[in-house]
Amino acid sequence: MLKLVANNSIVSEYEAVPGRITSGPQGPKPRRILSRRNIVVYGTLIVVALYYLLPLYVMIMTSLKGMPEIRIGNIFAPPVEITFEPWVKAWAQACTGLNCDGLSRGFWNSVRITVPSVIISIAVASVNGYALANWRFKGADLFFAILIIGAFIPYQVMIYPIVIVLREMGIYGTLTGLIMVHTIFGMPILTLLFRNYFAGLPEELFKAARVDGAGFWTIYFKIMLPMSLPIFVVAMILQVTGIWNDFLFGVVFTRPEYYPMTVQLNNIVNSVQGVKEYNVNMAATLLTGLVPLTIYFISGRLFVRGIAAGAVKG
Repeated sequence: MLKLVANNSIVSEYEAVPGRITSGPQGPKPRRILSRRNIVVYGTLIVVALYYLLPLYVMIMTSLKGMPEIRIGNIFAPPVEITFEPWVKAWAQACTGLNCDGLSRGFWNSVRITVPSVIISIAVASVNGYALANWRFKGADLFFAILIIGAFIPYQVMIYPIVIVLREMGIYGTLTGLIMVHTIFGMPILTLLFRNYFAGLPEELFKAARVDGAGFWTIYFKIMLPMSLPIFVVAMILQVTGIWNDFLFGVVFTRPEYYPMTVQLNNIVNSVQGVKEYNVNMAATLLTGLVPLTIYFISGRLFVRGIAAGAVKG
């Protein structure tokens, strides 16, 4: 309602009556873009981003230069004449000992190691996490405690016993043995993630399915899996990154013909034959990290959602 006051101005009744909330804009006062807080925060973020991006920039620029330009030029300067010859040589011609097939053989070995390791570890860990979160079987707490302890045991402590076990099984030095090692060592942290994620889902869904007569696998496949895409993406990124970038297990548990890409990269970079070709080394390093980097950029949004959801409830 409107009200006429002494100076003949018209105001609303809410403005005229003392003690009532006046109309008008509410909420916090808008902040200036160039405030001191924003300058400090964004300045810090820019410095940190440059710290991580500068080495990548140097690697890319160096990999696109020829050796004569690298010897006489500035490492930060862009290439005068772009050449992809270092990339071709790193992929198919770089020598490691008697072999001169570059990273190509190591790439396919890494694919043969990573794909089954990721699939098996995620499949088993998701079932373990689902059982620990929704089916309270006898000894579940002890089983979960053992898995958590296993996640913090240093890899180096377990290397020699695992070598003996794989040798007795007859799979030491093979891709099968390395796949088994990656699957087992990825199980504890993945089980923890899946267990926390499934524990955060509405319990009413599980109870309603049980009332309707659904069993263990029916609930898992028809209710839990359709709602679990973010945590599966998290598990995939963690496993792909960890397995693809692994060097220790690859060099210990396989033979030269089965070396993964990281071991091949180490052999190329540390080769003492001929001239040190920095452009080839940089190209080989970028090729090795291309697969996990691509996967993360494609599914980064789901990764953030899943890791947040899997860390809320313990």
